[in-house]
Amino acid sequence: MSRYIINGGQPLSGEVSIRGAKNASYKEIIASLLSEDVTEIYNIPQISDVKITKSIAKSLGAIITQTGEHSLSLHTPKIKSHTVPHGTGEKSRTSFIFAAPLLIRSGKAIIPIPGGDRLGTRPLDRLFDCYQSMGIETNIVDDLMIFEAKKLQPTHYIFSKSSHTVTEVVVMTAALIPGQSIFENTALEPEIDDLITMLNSMGADISRDATNPKTIIVNGVPKLHGAVHQVISDRNEAVTFICAALATKGSVNVLRTDPKILKTFLDTIETMGAKVNRGRDEVSVSWVKPLKAIDIATAPEPGFMTDWQAIFSVLLTQAIGVSSIIEKVFPNRFQHIPSLNKMGVKTAYFNPVITNPETYYEFNPDTDKPEYFHGVKIYGPVKLKPQNFEINDLRAGACITIAALTAQGESTIHNVELIERGYEKLAERLASLGANIKYIKI
Repeated sequence: MSRYIINGGQPLSGEVSIRGAKNASYKEIIASLLSEDVTEIYNIPQISDVKITKSIAKSLGAIITQTGEHSLSLHTPKIKSHTVPHGTGEKSRTSFIFAAPLLIRSGKAIIPIPGGDRLGTRPLDRLFDCYQSMGIETNIVDDLMIFEAKKLQPTHYIFSKSSHTVTEVVVMTAALIPGQSIFENTALEPEIDDLITMLNSMGADISRDATNPKTIIVNGVPKLHGAVHQVISDRNEAVTFICAALATKGSVNVLRTDPKILKTFLDTIETMGAKVNRGRDEVSVSWVKPLKAIDIATAPEPGFMTDWQAIFSVLLTQAIGVSSIIEKVFPNRFQHIPSLNKMGVKTAYFNPVITNPETYYEFNPDTDKPEYFHGVKIYGPVKLKPQNFEINDLRAGACITIAALTAQGESTIHNVELIERGYEKLAERLASLGANIKYIKI
């Protein structure tokens, strides 16, 4: 296992450029398979999730050329297989996205049940149900999902709960089904809009309703052509570097990011007492006085992103007072809390008192368990103690990395390959801000 060795306790300061969004880049690689023509994608991060996606795409017939450090040329003149390989397919929790181009171009998709982070059951029932209305049959056989396009047809579908990735998959699929499809109660994340921008540049006809953006209208076209597209910046990266700077009482100028897609987070840290200056494509954040405790609840866009909460938890350990986090998107996403407790943080789990859990939470009720807690109180400020850790989750790993940078003394973090899933050269870029961090790759 690779590891970080961190000697923390020093304020981080400086400039850092944000890479392309993990949650957009690999999906846009998959979307390129919808066309027989060449598509060029820029601002692709060098992370393992992208490498896994490229490997799967090549096995299906894609010809992929690295045209620059962060750019790819993709050409899939023919789909050679409708089966996502077991090994790589199981490593990716979103390999089911390949269903869209495989169904459109070969009429069938066989995909391993997704793996990845263990954050609770993915709401794939929403995909299966919507697909059924589009004439696509789904069968689960052992550890495989088998999708077959019996008779592709447009649909008017209302999601009971919005889902980021499911929205992207059904929009990709509908883009090449003749007729008009309407999807209501879709997700609003900017990564989805970035995908729509790419698909439209390939010749698709997709738009959000002007009066209700949660409604997406897709007018199917007979064919998509190639395009040139630049991936949106990664919101999670930006938040990670900002939290690292604030937790260590430092400052950071985050370049190549749009402050508008960080609005909820930036508003939150301003309320806590951080100094925030927004530019056109950059944002500067500084610790200027002790931060105040705050209560937040995760939610789909435009709410506080679930991917931020583990990273943000470290910041709350340094705030004055009792803060609380309610996790509404996943049933079990506090895996990082025991690690913070090990570093000396006082926390207390709780469950919110609510009248209707089914409408309050975004996850499916059948994925919940009595032993899960959906809220945690964090008592601050606390002087974090260095420790040794073995991580098992991407965002929890980023959380512990920031905590180790905040603690005075040496910490070791093992299994950082999981962090590399979502961050390009994280240790190197933290070091450029003054962090004493060594990446030992095995």
